[in-house]
Amino acid sequence: MPLRDPRTGRRRGRHPAPDPLVVAGAQPWEGPPAAHRPRVGVLLLHGFTGSPASVRPWGEALAAAGLHVAVPRLPGHGTSVADLDRTTWHDWYALARADLLRVRERCDVVVVGGLSMGGALALRLAVHEASSVDAVALVNPAVLLGDPRLVALPLLRLLRRDVPGVADDIVLEGRTEVGYDRVPLRALSSFVGLMAGVREELPRVGQPLLVASSAHDRVVPPRSAALVRTATSSRDVRDVRLPRSGHVATLDHDAPVVVAETLRLARDVATSTGAASTGTAPTGAVA
Repeated sequence: MPLRDPRTGRRRGRHPAPDPLVVAGAQPWEGPPAAHRPRVGVLLLHGFTGSPASVRPWGEALAAAGLHVAVPRLPGHGTSVADLDRTTWHDWYALARADLLRVRERCDVVVVGGLSMGGALALRLAVHEASSVDAVALVNPAVLLGDPRLVALPLLRLLRRDVPGVADDIVLEGRTEVGYDRVPLRALSSFVGLMAGVREELPRVGQPLLVASSAHDRVVPPRSAALVRTATSSRDVRDVRLPRSGHVATLDHDAPVVVAETLRLARDVATSTGAASTGTAPTGAVA
């Protein structure tokens, strides 16, 4: 069986296909490491059909505060809907895991953050790479969806390839997560499988946990974040509400709250593990 490259999610072969053309704004991003040692690192994962653009400002603010930040582009994202439909959650997770281990090599404390599907991937990393994940920061994590049509997904996949997209659920005008305007159904089916597996493993998550949820989320129902808050084994669960934001809260009115709470989580974990200070929050980071 052909192996997949953990960076691209594509099958390896004697003559690998060239990298797909990445649309403007969807490139991966990495912030500079902090000047001091030991360092705190953060891995931030974007959502399904989205791109690094949705979490990059979150990462840039954390990097400005002295943290080392990696924002990968998950396979099939930021290029074309057809590319995404050729991938599965195993591809997205493999790349996230590879970047986590790379950040862990450089840093003594690692926080994994995720938006929507990125939150589901972060939770899986917290279970299966527990020794490399010191804390988890989630924004509108997707461990279940509220669309009743999902029960018909196996049949719907036989009738059509995609459906209208859900990108840019943002209250603040003029912002975009650089996402797809269509949802490919084969990839969606894989995403549904990822969520089912994560739900089963929630009791195995024991790291300090930040769960931020938006009041105006039209993509993921409130009970998804509620389930994450109540089903894990973590003794440190931070419930953060975002009253002015939609699903992509990292680009919305409450983005400064997400940054401030992530910094607080990182500092608390760094202190408890004996790591050095994670720096000073940038001006305007606290709403």
